[in-house]
Amino acid sequence: MTILIITSQLIVAISVAYVWVFRYEVITKEFKEFGLSDLTRTFVGTSKISLATLLIAGIWHPPLILIPSILMGLFMLAAQYYHFKIKNPFIKHLPSLIFLILCAFIALVSMKVI
Repeated sequence: MTILIITSQLIVAISVAYVWVFRYEVITKEFKEFGLSDLTRTFVGTSKISLATLLIAGIWHPPLILIPSILMGLFMLAAQYYHFKIKNPFIKHLPSLIFLILCAFIALVSMKVI
């Protein structure tokens, strides 16, 4: 189970960091489509990169995992809401849905529920 949780943490953290650093133009476009402000985009991006960093640090310090995985999951839930709100096709929902599931898995393992 340990390798599975670490792999999940790495997938979420690296993917989020990659999107917010190297695909920022896509993020800018999506936030405009969602009707969200630049300030909101900046807050979300800063928060997600910070949470991704904590998920990585959690590999060596497991007590750091629970709160970042829950907060990241809430951001992914919000992404689902906004994709539904503007009626995006399912394929656009898929990345945040996968990350939402991974965050729930990470949190549940961290709480020793599974």
